[in-house]
Amino acid sequence: MQPVLAGIVTALVGFASAFTVVLAGLRAAGADEAQAASGLLAVCVASGIVAVVLGLRYRMPIGIAWSTPGAALLVTSGAPAGGFGAAVGAFLLCGVLVVVAGLVPALARLVAAIPGHVAGAMLAGVLLPLCLAPVRAVAEVPLLAAPVVAVWVLVGRFARAWAVPAALAVAVGLIVATGPTVTGAAPALVWTPPVFDGPALVGIGLPLFLVTMASQNVPGMAVLAQFGYRPPLRPVLAATGLATVAGAPFGGHAVNLAAISAALAAGPEAGAPERRWVASVVAGVGLATLGLGAGTATAVVLASPPVLVEAVAGLALLGALAASLAAAVAEVDGREAAAVTFVVTAAGVAFLGLGSAFWGLVAGAAMTLLHRRRVTASGR
Repeated sequence: MQPVLAGIVTALVGFASAFTVVLAGLRAAGADEAQAASGLLAVCVASGIVAVVLGLRYRMPIGIAWSTPGAALLVTSGAPAGGFGAAVGAFLLCGVLVVVAGLVPALARLVAAIPGHVAGAMLAGVLLPLCLAPVRAVAEVPLLAAPVVAVWVLVGRFARAWAVPAALAVAVGLIVATGPTVTGAAPALVWTPPVFDGPALVGIGLPLFLVTMASQNVPGMAVLAQFGYRPPLRPVLAATGLATVAGAPFGGHAVNLAAISAALAAGPEAGAPERRWVASVVAGVGLATLGLGAGTATAVVLASPPVLVEAVAGLALLGALAASLAAAVAEVDGREAAAVTFVVTAAGVAFLGLGSAFWGLVAGAAMTLLHRRRVTASGR
């Protein structure tokens, strides 16, 4: 039963820790209540199916999840000019690029060639606005936010994996006790026709692909390798990319390897190494099942002050922010380029219809190339 229990815990922690980020991202991208609930259901079911298929196929604990940093990117990018349909078109582009990365190794190597300090700084800039939300929430709605933050701190002291779910439980309890009656609709997939808008494809789709690859797929493979598992990357990318393409018209933004919760199913808590694949399969079934509560989850989120929802999402992303900042400043020679990437991305200002994450990546890459040329020239 140990792998089964580990799989159940993985599904519960993975869903409860970050579904608020997904809903916040979809709403920011222009989704209405039904479309946001559909998007959450789509990524849950798609992730669950891929986890079951890959686990049974390779007998490895290959954890699959939605892209939490990708959802945070949607919050900072905002609604595209073409509405949520344009965001769906960007989701489709992301899925196609992931499939191509699986079929064409050169593209995967190109993504891997992005300097670590630039990728880390871009992700940190994307995450910063949400990670500031707990502070704003304590100032704006102290009676609701302070207990949530306090529970997160106390539970995190003894059981870090359960800190965000515990904070979420307190937030939901306070919302139900102080807000209007919450009635969740039955989950339903809502088809949104994609709109292929140039600025949205470049400003949302491309950064979503890069964030998903750099902050989910690459670290996800590293976590599996840490526990002695090395699944073939190409079929994993192809499967997650196809799942993203399938879920995109229903509002699903991105499906990828689990990075944050991967260790729960691949680590020693999941039992004997040769049986840990059971944990990832159970986690996939559990995540798909939890997706059936997407309607209720969306109703709870809409019944609460927006800043409180963002606060819970920000608490869930603090660990990712810390890791991104560490990666951004790890190389002394790259710190100035990382700083430029970070401030451009965190500014949240769009130019020519393209979001700040794209321009942060461009600015950081340009600074990196400029400094390398300067060093080369001085060396001569």
